[in-house]
Amino acid sequence: MPGIGIRLFDFGVLSERKPAPPNETREARGLPASCSPLQQDKCTILEIAVESNRKAYNFDLDSIQPMPNLNVAVLGKAEFSKDLGKKGTASDITFYNLKRGETTVTFVEPTRYPERLAPLFYALSMARRAILVVENIDQLFGESVLALDCMGISEGYIVLKNYISEEQIAPLVRSTVVERYSVIDDNPIEIRERLLEDADAVVHVESAFGTLPVDHFFNVRGVGTVVLGNVAEGTIRKHDLLRVLPDSKNAQVRSIQKHDEDFESASAGERAGLALKGIEVSELDRGTVLTTNDAVKTSTSLSSRAELVRYWQSPLRQGMVLHLGHWMQYIPARIESSSGDPRRPDLTLSLDKPLVHLPGDRALMTYPEGGKLRIVGTIELP
Repeated sequence: MPGIGIRLFDFGVLSERKPAPPNETREARGLPASCSPLQQDKCTILEIAVESNRKAYNFDLDSIQPMPNLNVAVLGKAEFSKDLGKKGTASDITFYNLKRGETTVTFVEPTRYPERLAPLFYALSMARRAILVVENIDQLFGESVLALDCMGISEGYIVLKNYISEEQIAPLVRSTVVERYSVIDDNPIEIRERLLEDADAVVHVESAFGTLPVDHFFNVRGVGTVVLGNVAEGTIRKHDLLRVLPDSKNAQVRSIQKHDEDFESASAGERAGLALKGIEVSELDRGTVLTTNDAVKTSTSLSSRAELVRYWQSPLRQGMVLHLGHWMQYIPARIESSSGDPRRPDLTLSLDKPLVHLPGDRALMTYPEGGKLRIVGTIELP
């Protein structure tokens, strides 16, 4: 937890103590057991901060852990989540919130799917787990399986309805992430308990920097600009100065809320609301990225290798317009050239607007005009 010694006073968890015994292990002193070469500088900073504070203070690391939270995409049945949580923000994606003590689960449904493909991507981009409700074995079931596989959501649950059996869907999910999902009964009480247990097991790790893609934004009287989103990586902190991409503006975090409670920070996987200063609502859009990570970049064109889903049969041709999905961005991309292995083609794409990403990330490729098959595959972002 780099930098935690520096921020202890923010959490109000210090109490007087005697200096640490000289023979205490690194683990007992609140330090990592070992550091890789890439972590060495951060570990050194952490050790200095911890040792400086421990000369006069004691702290409880458990007391500064973020609120346990889990985001779950729910596919296959509209409003299935209404019996799982309280309805929250609703647009083309709808949120349902479940809370017990400090543990929270956020269910996300793609409200305007299947008419539009984008809401399916948005819901999956926020999720760490999924619930796939199978009422029919049809095109939409297959599309959901392919999307889950391309997005790499490796943990989830299947709810079978209308007397559909595991044996019926087994060959259709083979060699996808869905093959490893657990089949559970259509029992809201049991599902809630299972997801709350999963949320309790989530470990949120503090980081020196962080990134939050915006999914909703609005103005609040007396507060100003407020954005909602899920932290994609790292940690966002109160008073952080954020880059606002792709427009290269800046904004500062006034305050942070998670499930209507004030916090000093929000870490990867957590849903948060940020009150911002230095930016107007008119300067924001869904997909705007807020970050303190200098490695986050923007690209207006891409030259990279793609991997197509096994059911995509036609070669990708010059002039085709795909849509790329990454974080909360869903951007048209025209194929300028395609070469090499048709199953893993080397593509050059021109983007309708800049794409914000980290080097090495993967983006979902879709073809909304593709008829029965709209999930194309994935592409690595340089």
